[in-house]
Amino acid sequence: MLPYFTEHFGNPASNSHVYGWSAGAAVSGAREILADAIHATPEEIIFTSGATEANNLAIKGVAEAYFQKGRHIITVETEHNAVLDPCEYLRSLGFEVTFLPVQKDGLIAITDLEQAFRPDTILVSVMAANNEIGVLQPLADRKLLLESANPSARKT
Repeated sequence: MLPYFTEHFGNPASNSHVYGWSAGAAVSGAREILADAIHATPEEIIFTSGATEANNLAIKGVAEAYFQKGRHIITVETEHNAVLDPCEYLRSLGFEVTFLPVQKDGLIAITDLEQAFRPDTILVSVMAANNEIGVLQPLADRKLLLESANPSARKT
């Protein structure tokens, strides 16, 4: 990215001049590299300006994509506002959101998560590393729980 911050100031969305073409080619190349690294297609890679935009896109995107399958979301009371705010917005549209409490150590109780799952749950958002208190949720330990709650989420 450094050359595009210091020397090549093209807008990748501007395709009517060489600066835009150069920036567009760099973005496309980066998208292909990332897609290859995570076994995705370049079309599945979306660059955002930051975490807040990415969270909004993901949460609202899942809600729109799975609207017919369910309207229940699970998150944690200590989530960042970049997650809590879109969840509150979706509540205003008729979605139901379960806000899990945390224990004294900042971790969610696995039993609370198990009990929160419903047939119409379409999204679970848990901050892996809390930016304010430093708690690391042991997400790998919960993988089996999530797979048992949603067998179609298992990778073969």
